[in-house]
Amino acid sequence: MKELLRTTDPTEIAFATALLSGEGIEVFPVDVHMSVLEGGVGVLPRRLLIADRDLFMARAILTDNGFDLPEVRG
Repeated sequence: MKELLRTTDPTEIAFATALLSGEGIEVFPVDVHMSVLEGGVGVLPRRLLIADRDLFMARAILTDNGFDLPEVRG
């Protein structure tokens, strides 16, 4: 599993999940219940994880749809 997206904006998570699911790429959202710890302020980021085999295609889909993704490391 690789981290594809990290953001504090829940609309970006929802949009990215919809885009990738529409292309048949399985998405694993993590940290979605962190608002319990932060008190609902929205300062802790949420992440989307992708299977290693889907990373290249998922990055291409999100980049084509306006997401600014960091460079891939390692």
